Amino acid sequence: MALKAFLDYLKLEKNYSDHTLRAYEQDINEFKLFASESYGEQDLTQIDYHHLRAWIIQLVDKGISNRTVNRKVSSLKSYYKFLLKVGDVRQSPLNKHKSLKVSKRIQVPFSEIEVSSVIDRLKESDDFKTLRDLLIVELLYGTGMRRAELSGLLVGNVDFEQKTLRIIGKRNKERIVPLLPTVIRTIYNYLELRTSVLEFDQHSPLIVTNKGLKIYNTLVYRIINRYFSEASDKLKTSPHILRHSFATHLLNQGADLNVVKELLGHASLASTQVYTHNSIKALRDVYTASHPRSKK
Repeated sequence: MALKAFLDYLKLEKNYSDHTLRAYEQDINEFKLFASESYGEQDLTQIDYHHLRAWIIQLVDKGISNRTVNRKVSSLKSYYKFLLKVGDVRQSPLNKHKSLKVSKRIQVPFSEIEVSSVIDRLKESDDFKTLRDLLIVELLYGTGMRRAELSGLLVGNVDFEQKTLRIIGKRNKERIVPLLPTVIRTIYNYLELRTSVLEFDQHSPLIVTNKGLKIYNTLVYRIINRYFSEASDKLKTSPHILRHSFATHLLNQGADLNVVKELLGHASLASTQVYTHNSIKALRDVYTASHPRSKK
């Protein structure tokens, strides 16, 4: 019952997505199973830190990355914080726990040439499926939206008069982003063909499958991975790399960090600053070209 109350709290009070809720539930149940099998303890309110430490050691021994272990422990931290709030425990067993050290992952963005090559290839055909895939690429790269945000778009989210898009982000936070003229044209063309699989309705999903069903996150991943793995030799070719590319290319062109923050829908500037490392080369080029002593 405590777990259900916790998940309801995250959903109703924190507006967490279903995907996030499933991750929390899985992590907590995973530890609960470990505590039961290893110590015969099924009541998580009776857990001590040594139980949790043993679980963490087991996860590391299994070869699970420190980053993933930290995420799982974070789920437990949030759960015990909730139990503390409702009075089920007097203190969290994770009070003094320190996160495992992780190396910073540098996400290598696609180059402008790689993005353009994929878009140019998709423009060679004008059937529904290809036009839909083109729109997916242009929306992800043209707005920096997340994959889940793309899947949740409705036809009514597009404001053709203002040339903007209303995006519902994490925890139902709304933001308005401008749309490039090329993206507006693709939306127009796509919607004309979309009527062959789904009737026009402002409240219906914008991006749909060949059968007229709302597109799902796994399909978005497959589409992006398919085209970009052919156009790029980068190890990772996921939709999130397009988000990185969007931010990096804007910063390379001199965009203000705060503007990029608002476009990405970040709650804090610290989240946006992770993209600045990719802009160091551009900064160095400007610095070298501009500083009066750079040629001496």
